[in-house]
Amino acid sequence: MKIEAGSVDEYIEKIAEPQQAAVKKLRAIVKKNLPKGFKEQISYNMIGFVVPHSTYPNGYHCDPKLPLPFLNIAAQKNFIALYNMGLYADPVLTKWFQEEYAKLGLAKLDMGKSCIRFKKPDQIPYDLIGELCKKISVDKWIEMYESAFRKK
Repeated sequence: MKIEAGSVDEYIEKIAEPQQAAVKKLRAIVKKNLPKGFKEQISYNMIGFVVPHSTYPNGYHCDPKLPLPFLNIAAQKNFIALYNMGLYADPVLTKWFQEEYAKLGLAKLDMGKSCIRFKKPDQIPYDLIGELCKKISVDKWIEMYESAFRKK
């Protein structure tokens, strides 16, 4: 499901309930816990948190006109997705997240390399997502990105 929106608020308005309430809460948790320096905007037709060009002028290697992506929230037909590039870049962080999630006794973790899918909005571990958001600063993300993804 692709949502065309010019702003984050417009994106949220186009989401049906009960996903809309869950996306609003997830967005609030991310905004509260993400270190300063990330900018919220529509990115890849999702709610995105990026490193702006003013901080990282090189932009994203796939398209340098775009700012460096870090985290996205998307409402899909059958799930809500959280994309965190830190999970993709750092196996230690991924292991931490998987272990902490397992302790919660929720549904089986549905996770790709950077994508966590939540099929039941009432089972989104908001506190754990908040902790995950705190783990990587803008400077740390740029360092990780350049060492893992940028061609030397």
